[in-house]
Amino acid sequence: MRKTWAGELVLLLLWFLLFTRLDAAVGRDAAAAGAHALALQSAEHALHLDLERSLNGRLAGNPVLAHLAVYLYRLYYVVVAGTLLWVFLRHAEVYRKVRRTMVAMMVLVLPVYWAVPMSPPRLALPGAVDIVARYDILSRAGRESWINPSHYTAMPSLHVGWALWCAYAVWSALRGAHPRLALLSWLFPLLMAADVLATANHYVLDIAGSVALLVAAVAAGWACGRLVAPDRPLERVRTRRKNGPPSSED
Repeated sequence: MRKTWAGELVLLLLWFLLFTRLDAAVGRDAAAAGAHALALQSAEHALHLDLERSLNGRLAGNPVLAHLAVYLYRLYYVVVAGTLLWVFLRHAEVYRKVRRTMVAMMVLVLPVYWAVPMSPPRLALPGAVDIVARYDILSRAGRESWINPSHYTAMPSLHVGWALWCAYAVWSALRGAHPRLALLSWLFPLLMAADVLATANHYVLDIAGSVALLVAAVAAGWACGRLVAPDRPLERVRTRRKNGPPSSED
């Protein structure tokens, strides 16, 4: 059990470190990011989906909700890490599936960030209030890096993407035994979608991109699972380590 946990932890930390480095290297073309943002704003206006300015104005006028929105925006990764740990410890039968989906999301999103850099509404939408910069919970250095970003990766929203992954992981783990409780997990990405729109960090179409990213990642994870040799379920490994080696009758 400890070897399994240690190995998973090391591999995931190394992968997240690599992803962070690659993510920081893409989406650096400010001119292209601004042009893409204008094109997306035009598309949303034509589709009557340009809700960001209205939601942002309402949140800016409510400091209590604005503070809560910033806490959610900054600390959502605690939910992501907690979900991954919970699935690993309590629902080993779906762990590898949701882990493959998580890795696929990170692999698939990087080419999009490289090909289509996108400025967020707080930088590209006239009159938008940068809620996170106004009520940030980070240090001064963190606020300065936020105000002056080095890369533009608004499309798709990974905040919403990770929230969708959390919902998918919980739904996968609970849908058999607790279907109603499993459905409640999808409230988290809805809340995150409202958060990123009202704080002027993403557009409505960024959220649509996040949904498409999850669907593509689920499909890629399923295909990968079919191609590679099936792994022994973690639960079976734990049971055998607890009860000893299998008998000749197994």
